[in-house]
Amino acid sequence: MAGAGTALLGGCVSRAGAVTDVDRILSVSLGQAEDHPSYGALLDFGERLAAATDNRWGVRVYANNSLGDQQETVQLVSDGAIDMAVISGTQIENSSPRFLPMNVPGVFDDMDHQNRVMLDDSIVGELFTSLEPDMRLTVLGGFTQGSRHLYTAPGPIESPDDLSGLKIRVQESKIFLDLINAMGGVPTPMAYSEVYTGLQAGVLDGAENNEISYVTQRHYEVATHYTLTNHLIGFDFFLANTDLLEEMGPEDSRALRETFTETQNAFVEIWRQETEKATEQMLERGVEIHEPDPEAFAPIIEETGYAILQDEADIAMYEAIRAASEEAP
Repeated sequence: MAGAGTALLGGCVSRAGAVTDVDRILSVSLGQAEDHPSYGALLDFGERLAAATDNRWGVRVYANNSLGDQQETVQLVSDGAIDMAVISGTQIENSSPRFLPMNVPGVFDDMDHQNRVMLDDSIVGELFTSLEPDMRLTVLGGFTQGSRHLYTAPGPIESPDDLSGLKIRVQESKIFLDLINAMGGVPTPMAYSEVYTGLQAGVLDGAENNEISYVTQRHYEVATHYTLTNHLIGFDFFLANTDLLEEMGPEDSRALRETFTETQNAFVEIWRQETEKATEQMLERGVEIHEPDPEAFAPIIEETGYAILQDEADIAMYEAIRAASEEAP
């Protein structure tokens, strides 16, 4: 692990692994594979950082959870064994329930609304520094996961009645369990790596995810009906070790924050383009894409998301996020 941290000094590395010739290479843990858009975005971030700091700092990206699973990675970044990591919303919520309003269904209208909020210090500034005192973790922003939708093997989903009795794979999360149950399905927690065989064997009737993951995991082979429910706009948070940021000094730390903000903004458009490509591939492979009446699911999604919030601070955060929507009254 020491070789993955800030002890890595200098060296010229190809784009396939890291940025090029810099004084110090920062380790970044990523759960996705090298063909995922977030991997390329992190490489671009490293190049931006090197240019902004006159080659004092760069990054090396460790994909496929090669430094440990996400729960382990959070602790390793906290300890300073890893410098930075991309962590899913549900994982950061395990570290602090204060992030719950960011993860509930219906809180974001779309990726643009989400990105505006994640860059608005008046909404997220205090939250993103809330892990610093106890865990020495700073949230710098992150990457959108885009809209999540349902896909099923038996047939199209036009209303909650069509979901009745269908076993839908979900993450082990109260949010997803409550949501699929409210939408009419039977939430079935299962490891992501087992979804394909679960659908193939009929243990599952469907699952939920974004278009890119649906295509890259080849789930279209075993569940050919994709329904645009838009029930959640996911987000992966980007964490950095707080001591590292302080060690970098004000100028370079500011450069790191600014270059990641540039990367985050660019990623929204990248994700949009990749989603369009994935949609084209879905159609080419015979996937039937269904767009139900928005009123069939939207009220259920919003009500379920809001009902999960019990704390007054969580409700206030939720309402601040909704107020940032262009469509909000």
